[in-house]
Amino acid sequence: MDKITIHDIQAKKTRGEPITMLTAYDYPTALLLEQSGIDVILVGDSVGMVVHGLESTLPVTMDMMVLHCRAVRRGAARALVIGDMPFMSYQLGIDDAKRNAARLLVEGGADAVKLEGGAHMAPTVRALVEIGIAVQGHIGLTPQSVSQMGGFKVQGKSVAAARKLIDDARALERAGAFSLVLEGIPARLAGLITRSVSIPTIGIGAGAACDGQVLVTHDLLGLFDRFTPKFAKQYADLAGAMRAAFDAFRADVQARAFPAPEHEFTLPDDVWDAIAASDSDNGG
Repeated sequence: MDKITIHDIQAKKTRGEPITMLTAYDYPTALLLEQSGIDVILVGDSVGMVVHGLESTLPVTMDMMVLHCRAVRRGAARALVIGDMPFMSYQLGIDDAKRNAARLLVEGGADAVKLEGGAHMAPTVRALVEIGIAVQGHIGLTPQSVSQMGGFKVQGKSVAAARKLIDDARALERAGAFSLVLEGIPARLAGLITRSVSIPTIGIGAGAACDGQVLVTHDLLGLFDRFTPKFAKQYADLAGAMRAAFDAFRADVQARAFPAPEHEFTLPDDVWDAIAASDSDNGG
């Protein structure tokens, strides 16, 4: 199949076809998502929590993001790969944003970048787009600002807050963003935002009216042990399956049931006889 581009994502919105997006941080996961036909792979800064065991996404560095983008790119030849801009990689100024976004594309192999923030980030989005970097916006519950928000809370629940989100979406569209992630937004409001902009919206905890949906793959697979967000549907319990496999391995080793003869390499009898004879001659 042909490589997916931002124009293909736009065409899906135009045709009313739902867009699928999941996170990946390594080669084998990216390869499986590619084989499943997922449209967009997000190398999210959620890697800090679900892979590195950090308490939040804030300590994630550019070097970490470049490393994980590079691994994902090796496994995904067809999907659109988006690299997340980590905390403070773009907030300090447009020059920093340009330099760091370019690293995700040049060193990491990403096709586009994602950054959090509403209308106040429009100048940064515009500057990146002007130098040829495709940008996905992210509004609503933005994890990099969770301390300011007072926790992981649904956004846009008042008239003023809802109007701000609509204005944010339109400002990012005008700045050239090719799509928007809507996170932690009431479903009816997310539907209104989706109808208010011509670019695709990708929902996470934002209801079914968005143009597409994204989940953190570790939530989907039941691999993240700290919490499962209300909006995350768990499609498998891989943690349980993995624990069972680890328990079985430990039990087999302790019982000397593994490795069994079928897992061992053998020597031809004549070679073994020669080795044994030589060892015996040397006093072994």
